[in-house]
Amino acid sequence: MMKMIFRILLLINLISCVSGTFVVNETETIYQAEENHNITLEWTFTTKPQSFISSLNILCSLFLDREILVLFHLHDGVEVSESQDQQFSGRVQFDKDVLREGRIRLQLSRLRTEDSGLYLCEVKSDDGSSIKDWRLNVTAADQLKPQRPTASPEPESQGRIGLYVGLGLTAAAVLLVTLCFALRRCFTKSTDKTENLSSVV
Repeated sequence: MMKMIFRILLLINLISCVSGTFVVNETETIYQAEENHNITLEWTFTTKPQSFISSLNILCSLFLDREILVLFHLHDGVEVSESQDQQFSGRVQFDKDVLREGRIRLQLSRLRTEDSGLYLCEVKSDDGSSIKDWRLNVTAADQLKPQRPTASPEPESQGRIGLYVGLGLTAAAVLLVTLCFALRRCFTKSTDKTENLSSVV
Protein backbone atom coordinates (compact mmCIF):
# COMPACT_ATOMS: atom_id res chain seq x y z
CA MET A 1 0.00 0.00 0.00
CA MET A 2 2.84 2.40 0.87
CA LYS A 3 4.49 1.64 -2.47
CA MET A 4 1.28 2.56 -4.30
CA ILE A 5 0.95 5.82 -2.35
CA PHE A 6 4.60 6.66 -3.09
CA ARG A 7 4.04 6.12 -6.81
CA ILE A 8 0.90 8.23 -6.90
CA LEU A 9 2.61 11.06 -4.99
CA LEU A 10 5.61 10.83 -7.31
CA LEU A 11 3.32 11.01 -10.32
CA ILE A 12 1.42 14.00 -8.89
CA ASN A 13 4.71 15.75 -8.18
CA LEU A 14 5.89 15.25 -11.73
CA ILE A 15 2.56 16.29 -13.23
CA SER A 16 2.64 19.68 -11.54
CA CYS A 17 2.79 22.49 -14.07
CA VAL A 18 6.02 24.30 -14.72
CA SER A 19 6.14 27.43 -16.84
CA GLY A 20 8.05 27.34 -20.09
CA THR A 21 7.86 25.77 -23.51
CA PHE A 22 8.63 22.11 -23.51
CA VAL A 23 7.09 19.83 -26.12
CA VAL A 24 7.54 16.08 -26.37
CA ASN A 25 6.54 14.39 -29.62
CA GLU A 26 6.08 10.67 -29.71
CA THR A 27 6.69 8.66 -32.85
CA GLU A 28 3.90 6.16 -32.13
CA THR A 29 0.92 5.87 -29.80
CA ILE A 30 0.21 2.15 -30.23
CA TYR A 31 2.95 -0.46 -30.19
CA GLN A 32 2.25 -4.01 -31.42
CA ALA A 33 4.72 -6.77 -30.62
CA GLU A 34 5.00 -10.49 -30.03
CA GLU A 35 6.00 -12.14 -26.78
CA ASN A 36 9.79 -12.48 -26.22
CA HIS A 37 10.55 -9.75 -28.78
CA ASN A 38 11.88 -6.25 -28.02
CA ILE A 39 10.45 -2.80 -28.67
CA THR A 40 12.06 0.61 -28.78
CA LEU A 41 10.08 3.57 -27.48
CA GLU A 42 11.26 6.94 -28.72
CA TRP A 43 10.20 10.54 -28.20
CA THR A 44 11.64 13.78 -29.50
CA PHE A 45 11.51 17.01 -27.54
CA THR A 46 12.28 20.70 -27.80
CA THR A 47 14.39 22.27 -25.08
CA LYS A 48 17.56 24.21 -24.36
CA PRO A 49 20.37 21.67 -24.15
CA GLN A 50 22.69 23.59 -21.77
CA SER A 51 21.59 22.27 -18.40
CA PHE A 52 18.85 20.05 -19.69
CA ILE A 53 20.16 16.61 -18.69
CA SER A 54 20.86 17.50 -15.06
CA SER A 55 17.32 18.83 -14.62
CA LEU A 56 15.55 16.09 -16.58
CA ASN A 57 12.90 13.95 -14.88
CA ILE A 58 11.13 11.09 -16.63
CA LEU A 59 8.49 8.82 -15.14
CA CYS A 60 6.92 6.11 -17.29
CA SER A 61 4.31 3.84 -15.73
CA LEU A 62 1.93 1.08 -16.76
CA PHE A 63 -1.62 1.73 -15.56
CA LEU A 64 -3.54 -1.43 -14.71
CA ASP A 65 -7.00 -1.81 -13.18
CA ARG A 66 -5.76 -2.09 -9.60
CA GLU A 67 -2.19 -0.84 -9.66
CA ILE A 68 0.42 1.37 -11.27
CA LEU A 69 3.73 -0.24 -12.26
CA VAL A 70 6.79 1.97 -12.81
CA LEU A 71 8.52 1.12 -16.09
CA PHE A 72 11.27 3.74 -15.91
CA HIS A 73 12.22 6.60 -13.58
CA LEU A 74 14.89 9.26 -14.15
CA HIS A 75 15.33 11.98 -11.51
CA ASP A 76 17.57 15.00 -12.17
CA GLY A 77 19.31 13.09 -14.95
CA VAL A 78 20.00 10.00 -12.80
CA GLU A 79 18.20 6.70 -13.29
CA VAL A 80 16.32 5.56 -10.16
CA SER A 81 16.17 1.78 -10.55
CA GLU A 82 14.78 1.30 -7.01
CA SER A 83 11.40 2.70 -8.04
CA GLN A 84 11.14 0.40 -11.08
CA ASP A 85 8.59 -2.37 -10.69
CA GLN A 86 9.91 -5.92 -10.42
CA GLN A 87 8.01 -6.88 -13.60
CA PHE A 88 10.36 -4.68 -15.67
CA SER A 89 13.56 -5.33 -13.72
CA GLY A 90 16.53 -5.95 -16.00
CA ARG A 91 14.48 -5.48 -19.17
CA VAL A 92 14.60 -1.69 -19.70
CA GLN A 93 17.55 0.00 -21.42
CA PHE A 94 17.80 3.79 -21.39
CA ASP A 95 19.92 5.39 -24.12
CA LYS A 96 21.34 8.47 -22.40
CA ASP A 97 23.53 9.36 -25.41
CA VAL A 98 20.60 10.51 -27.56
CA LEU A 99 19.39 13.09 -25.00
CA ARG A 100 21.72 15.77 -26.39
CA GLU A 101 20.13 15.19 -29.82
CA GLY A 102 16.69 15.94 -28.39
CA ARG A 103 15.51 12.34 -28.15
CA ILE A 104 14.46 9.98 -25.40
CA ARG A 105 14.85 6.29 -26.19
CA LEU A 106 13.85 3.30 -24.05
CA GLN A 107 14.14 -0.32 -25.10
CA LEU A 108 11.95 -2.92 -23.42
CA SER A 109 13.24 -6.43 -24.04
CA ARG A 110 11.86 -9.95 -23.65
CA LEU A 111 8.26 -8.75 -23.84
CA ARG A 112 5.57 -10.56 -21.88
CA THR A 113 1.83 -10.56 -22.42
CA GLU A 114 1.50 -8.93 -18.96
CA ASP A 115 3.35 -5.90 -20.38
CA SER A 116 0.25 -5.04 -22.43
CA GLY A 117 -1.69 -1.98 -21.38
CA LEU A 118 -1.82 1.80 -21.18
CA TYR A 119 1.41 3.61 -20.34
CA LEU A 120 1.78 7.20 -19.23
CA CYS A 121 5.12 9.00 -19.45
CA GLU A 122 5.83 12.43 -18.08
CA VAL A 123 8.97 14.25 -19.09
CA LYS A 124 9.82 17.28 -16.98
CA SER A 125 12.72 19.73 -17.01
CA ASP A 126 13.41 23.34 -16.05
CA ASP A 127 11.90 24.30 -19.41
CA GLY A 128 8.52 22.71 -18.70
CA SER A 129 6.79 19.38 -18.71
CA SER A 130 4.85 17.19 -21.08
CA ILE A 131 2.81 14.03 -20.65
CA LYS A 132 2.40 11.37 -23.32
CA ASP A 133 0.42 8.18 -23.25
CA TRP A 134 0.79 5.12 -25.43
CA ARG A 135 -0.58 1.62 -25.58
CA LEU A 136 1.37 -1.62 -25.85
CA ASN A 137 -0.27 -4.80 -27.18
CA VAL A 138 1.83 -7.94 -26.72
CA THR A 139 0.50 -11.08 -28.37
CA ALA A 140 1.46 -14.57 -27.24
CA ALA A 141 4.11 -16.31 -29.31
CA ASP A 142 2.95 -19.48 -31.06
CA GLN A 143 3.99 -22.44 -28.95
CA LEU A 144 4.29 -24.87 -31.82
CA LYS A 145 4.85 -23.47 -35.26
CA PRO A 146 3.17 -25.63 -37.92
CA GLN A 147 5.73 -27.81 -39.62
CA ARG A 148 5.80 -28.09 -43.36
CA PRO A 149 4.80 -31.53 -44.60
CA THR A 150 7.55 -33.61 -46.11
CA ALA A 151 7.66 -33.49 -49.89
CA SER A 152 5.40 -36.18 -51.26
CA PRO A 153 3.74 -36.16 -54.65
CA GLU A 154 0.20 -34.91 -54.73
CA PRO A 155 -2.50 -37.46 -55.60
CA GLU A 156 -2.96 -35.77 -58.96
CA SER A 157 0.77 -36.15 -59.65
CA GLN A 158 0.63 -39.81 -58.68
CA GLY A 159 -2.23 -40.28 -61.17
CA ARG A 160 -0.20 -38.68 -63.93
CA ILE A 161 2.79 -40.86 -63.14
CA GLY A 162 0.56 -43.95 -63.36
CA LEU A 163 -0.85 -42.72 -66.67
CA TYR A 164 2.63 -42.21 -68.12
CA VAL A 165 3.81 -45.64 -66.93
CA GLY A 166 0.66 -47.28 -68.36
CA LEU A 167 1.08 -45.53 -71.71
CA GLY A 168 4.75 -46.52 -71.81
CA LEU A 169 3.96 -50.18 -71.08
CA THR A 170 1.16 -50.18 -73.67
CA ALA A 171 3.48 -48.69 -76.28
CA ALA A 172 6.13 -51.30 -75.43
CA ALA A 173 3.55 -54.11 -75.69
CA VAL A 174 2.30 -52.82 -79.07
CA LEU A 175 5.89 -52.59 -80.28
CA LEU A 176 6.61 -56.12 -79.07
CA VAL A 177 3.47 -57.55 -80.75
CA THR A 178 4.32 -55.70 -83.99
CA LEU A 179 7.86 -57.04 -83.84
CA CYS A 180 6.59 -60.58 -83.23
CA PHE A 181 4.23 -60.37 -86.23
CA ALA A 182 7.00 -58.97 -88.40
CA LEU A 183 9.41 -61.74 -87.39
CA ARG A 184 6.76 -64.42 -87.84
CA ARG A 185 5.92 -63.10 -91.25
CA CYS A 186 9.55 -63.01 -92.27
CA PHE A 187 10.05 -66.51 -90.89
CA THR A 188 6.91 -67.79 -92.64
CA LYS A 189 8.00 -66.29 -96.00
CA SER A 190 11.45 -67.74 -95.58
CA THR A 191 10.03 -71.23 -94.86
CA ASP A 192 7.64 -71.01 -97.84
CA LYS A 193 10.51 -70.12 -100.19
CA THR A 194 12.55 -73.04 -98.90
CA GLU A 195 9.64 -75.45 -99.46
CA ASN A 196 9.01 -74.05 -102.94
CA LEU A 197 12.67 -74.48 -103.85
CA SER A 198 12.70 -78.08 -102.63
CA SER A 199 9.58 -78.95 -104.62
CA VAL A 200 11.04 -77.44 -107.79
CA VAL A 201 14.20 -79.53 -107.60
